[in-house]
Amino acid sequence: MKVIILGCGRIGSTLARSLFREGNDVTIIDKKSEAFSRLGPDFGGAMVVGNGVDDAVLRKAGIEKAQAFVAVTNGDNTNIMSVQIAKVKFNVPKVVTRIYDPIRACAYRELGIETICTTMIGARLIKDYVMGNDLGDIGQYCELTDDEAHL
Repeated sequence: MKVIILGCGRIGSTLARSLFREGNDVTIIDKKSEAFSRLGPDFGGAMVVGNGVDDAVLRKAGIEKAQAFVAVTNGDNTNIMSVQIAKVKFNVPKVVTRIYDPIRACAYRELGIETICTTMIGARLIKDYVMGNDLGDIGQYCELTDDEAHL
């Protein structure tokens, strides 16, 4: 599978290495070339320096042939904008983004954009662990509760 990942931080680099080891065609984009050092010497995928909302950068990364696009930069706005471009303009079949803000994550999910809100997932997992509750499935950790909707 051709996968493009925007953001070569901890999550992006870990995901890129894992997908590459499994035999996928992986391209990772980051604004800073130094970020690619996280990939290690065994990473054989492509690396593109640039802004992930720039059409030319996305084309250089091979977005027109991508089956999946993942945005995991530190910026919610960049992530949302890039997945919208991938989904709407380039018709990438699978797009997903990490969003920190729970309210925004749910709003975008309602608009049809797959979001993973690590803030909600982390807080709920920690709460369940501390309270001695059985850990649930990922879906229940991704839904916004009434209390959280008023943050």
